[in-house]
Amino acid sequence: MRRLVAETSLRPQDLVLPMFVAEGIDDPRPIGSMPGVVQHTRASARDAVREARELGLGGVMLFGVPERKDAIGSGGLDPDGILNVAVADAREVAGDDLLVMSDLCLDEFTDHGHCGVLDDRGRVDNDATLEVYGRMGVAQADAGAHVVGPSGMMDGQVGVIRAALDAAGHQDVAILAYAVKYASAFYGPFREAVDSSLQGDRRTYQQDPANARESVREVLLDVEEGADVVMVKPAMSYLDLVATVRATVSVPVAAYQVSGEYAMIEAAAERGWIDRDRAIEESVLSVRRAGADIVLTYWAAELGRRL
Repeated sequence: MRRLVAETSLRPQDLVLPMFVAEGIDDPRPIGSMPGVVQHTRASARDAVREARELGLGGVMLFGVPERKDAIGSGGLDPDGILNVAVADAREVAGDDLLVMSDLCLDEFTDHGHCGVLDDRGRVDNDATLEVYGRMGVAQADAGAHVVGPSGMMDGQVGVIRAALDAAGHQDVAILAYAVKYASAFYGPFREAVDSSLQGDRRTYQQDPANARESVREVLLDVEEGADVVMVKPAMSYLDLVATVRATVSVPVAAYQVSGEYAMIEAAAERGWIDRDRAIEESVLSVRRAGADIVLTYWAAELGRRL
């Protein structure tokens, strides 16, 4: 009876698996603060993409972890850079049976760890960063990405990337916009996952956790600029924003269950304080219940097997 009248469901096709692909490693490297998650080699990433396709997941979201970084994040533009070759590998394995998504941001590639290029005072230069984002989007589309995910929260990023993709003949490449991205404490383990070089914080371009109305404005701007999907990040502490965004726009809504959310449940379960399997399913189900059509979660493959 409960199953018959359930208002919310979880299906493999609702889930997207974030994956880290590292340059210069011979074996998958465990991420200490995220038990069960690894920095993949190119070979192991291909295996993970193959499994995601076989499980019927909605997609994979790829992040690159380069060996070398510089001030302008040039590795993100290099066709032979780790993220672009990982996208090409994934597309070769997945074909069109699984959406290959690519994180479009400079933070993994800059030696200062910020999401954009810096001006002469050490601040992120929004407009100079947009020009790089446009080229980065084309590089990822050239590599085979079905979807690019601009996550840097630069003003105007969606419009610039859409124009660049269209001009390069990539009209069918979709944009999953990180439209609502908060300057959150729950990103901590992610910094380890991508070997982040960040000093300081990103509060000049990510949102204040105290603000909600601001998020609606950000979402509407991204939709106007051509976003195909809008995302809220993090998920757990921002379920009210997921519900608000779902009620505001007609495009699909995604939410990212971030590294800190993953780490907390894994840590509590490891100590025997909670039922791990039930907590995982309940946490992801709550994101769907709040209104997310798509959930990015590090448990996507595990849930896919279980479902």
